[in-house]
Amino acid sequence: MVHNFKNDITVDWCPGCGDFGILTSVIQALTELDMDPKSVVSVSGIGCSGKTPHYLNIAGVHTLHGRAIPYATGVKLANPDLKVLVMGGDGDLLGIGAGHFVAEGRRNTGLTVILFDNAVYGLTKGQAAPTMEMGEKTKSLTRANIFGKINPLTLALSAGYSFVARGFSFDMKQLKEIIKTAINHEGSALIDVLQPCPTYNNINTMEWYRKRVYKLEDDKSWDPVIASPDDPEAQAKFERAYRKSLEWGDRIPTGIFYDNRTIPPFTKRLNEFVPNYLEVPPAKQRILDAEGYTPVDPDLTFADKIIAH
Repeated sequence: MVHNFKNDITVDWCPGCGDFGILTSVIQALTELDMDPKSVVSVSGIGCSGKTPHYLNIAGVHTLHGRAIPYATGVKLANPDLKVLVMGGDGDLLGIGAGHFVAEGRRNTGLTVILFDNAVYGLTKGQAAPTMEMGEKTKSLTRANIFGKINPLTLALSAGYSFVARGFSFDMKQLKEIIKTAINHEGSALIDVLQPCPTYNNINTMEWYRKRVYKLEDDKSWDPVIASPDDPEAQAKFERAYRKSLEWGDRIPTGIFYDNRTIPPFTKRLNEFVPNYLEVPPAKQRILDAEGYTPVDPDLTFADKIIAH
């Protein structure tokens, strides 16, 4: 059965915004994966990207500024069977949400984090976002940006994300394939999506990116996958991904930088300490009996962990 993942709500982003390409790529990815809409949840923060769950025919939550990742983590831990997509801007995820972004890499919960990267705070009139180059002055700034730039890829690799990729919002074919691979990845995935903001960023335009982006996969020797703990190239693949993530300027690489399938996700690690967690996670437990009382008995759940005094 083919599901329709696009609802009838009018999309009200600015004409030419890269958000359209990201939304279309997500819809195509979910459709080609033939996913059950009830098995996917989208969680967003604040900003133009925060509207994305409104336009998808799946369960979605529009949360607080910078808090999409912790909210999504709660969804995933409550029901590990769900695929959870985080939709957030560079200002949302790397500004006020930066601590949560790093923590998710350490946990490797299994979220698919899609970062809408246009280097500005689009919804609040074009202030410099964490991915803007220091010294850059867009038309929305009264003076050049005085803050240093955060590189989402190097930060994600350093924090421990087991899947790290970059896409371009106007190359929907490549972006769709990256999203499909990320959704099927067991651990946490970061997809940094380069996109123009035609309203406030007159420097990093669609034409600017088109002249610079190239695909890692065009190099037939490029192999980001670590499928075995015994892979002798594991460290070399990480180091190569890190070096490539630093490349920026006349040439900007897109594609999958790192895909480590050997790091166990947080849900499996948690199952080692909470027996039957994966079989009966919180979302699948009864919370009230017929009389309205909770049937959960902590002594039974954690019996082997309680130390008698």
